[in-house]
Amino acid sequence: MPSFSSTVSDSGRPVPSRLWRDGDFRSLWVGQTASQLGEHTSLLVLPLFAVLTLDAGAGELGVLRAVGQAPILLLSLFVGAWVDRWRTRTVMVLSDAGRALALGAAALAGLLGGLGLPALYVVVFAVGVLSVFFDVAYQSSLVRLVRRDQLVRGNSALEGSRSAAQIGGPALGGALVSWLSAPVAAAVGALFFLLSFLSIRRIRRVEPVPEDPARRPARTGRRIREGLRLVVGDTSLRTVCLASAAFQFSFAALMTVHLLFLPRELHLSGTVVGLSLAATGPGALLGSLLAARLPGRFGHGAVLVSAAALGDGAFLWVPALHGSSAMTVAALLAVGFVFGAGGQLVNVTVMAVRQAVTPDGMQGRAAATITFVGMGLTPLGSLLGGYLAREWGLRTSLLVTAAGMLLSPVVMALSPLARLGRTLPEPAGHACPASD
Repeated sequence: MPSFSSTVSDSGRPVPSRLWRDGDFRSLWVGQTASQLGEHTSLLVLPLFAVLTLDAGAGELGVLRAVGQAPILLLSLFVGAWVDRWRTRTVMVLSDAGRALALGAAALAGLLGGLGLPALYVVVFAVGVLSVFFDVAYQSSLVRLVRRDQLVRGNSALEGSRSAAQIGGPALGGALVSWLSAPVAAAVGALFFLLSFLSIRRIRRVEPVPEDPARRPARTGRRIREGLRLVVGDTSLRTVCLASAAFQFSFAALMTVHLLFLPRELHLSGTVVGLSLAATGPGALLGSLLAARLPGRFGHGAVLVSAAALGDGAFLWVPALHGSSAMTVAALLAVGFVFGAGGQLVNVTVMAVRQAVTPDGMQGRAAATITFVGMGLTPLGSLLGGYLAREWGLRTSLLVTAAGMLLSPVVMALSPLARLGRTLPEPAGHACPASD
């Protein structure tokens, strides 16, 4: 994880540590941290709510996960353009309020015994839509809130809290479901979003509204098409996009089966399920550290292919597990750790390659296009996972979906991306369209 102890100005001189004295930044950081905890807690609590409380089957769980992921496919490209026209504080506050109300209503209905699967689908979809808006807004807010020479430091703080939420959220959610109940766990998630709402509301710095907003909608479609043409036309970006799509599709299918396999086949408690998922967090921290050294020593292509094969291949061991012994739990923790380390090593390296080959004026659209194509397939993957679990059984389906994740390193290995050396490539001469 990047250090928070020092930063450097554009001139190369050290900048005094004033960021944490900025009350508006502290409010953003506290709010974003609480929001990430609420999001990562609910990502485990709501599926466990369906499986343990509503006795959802494999197909129903697949539909539930697909409904929650559908907003990424439906809205991500457009939300990126829309948020540029609004104040990010307003977007984040409204998103937090909506998610707190949705989870709070689900918790109350669950405690009263009045929450069925159709209503849970509505809650999951609403939380997914609002999460897309919040995530885009918080990533855009820092640029408008702090000085340019504080961006690295600010991003380090925000990403550090996000990594902590990835570790603590699933563990907390699983423990709450196991010790108390799924409705109470959902209520805790609502409280996290309420805390985020209260903190971000305290930001006092006024953001300027972009000029001439009436012209923005007419340009949105053209800007989206420019990003699509860039990714399709560049070999490296196209490969990254295809590899991401193969991984996200297979991983969504695998996780649908995995969330059924752990409690029903291995008879693990919600606490252990949460801990096994949280093990990816420490692995991701190790992957971040390795990403600073390994590509420069062994080559970016070799690191991408080997890290993806190692991390994704770790899940092939899970179908071989039986029972709920200490050895089974230890094996699950090891799988999560290896998967987290390999996945983060791939993520950081891919981001460096993508940024290197993309012209400066196209960075946002290239990232949005790759995210849209990759994450947009997750609803279909979740549906497939539910179907396979119902028709083929949990153990066989888990093995098939785990093997499917290896399509990602295969795609990279068969492309010029695998031959990248120790230095990053230059942009491939794409002209940056005017943004009038």
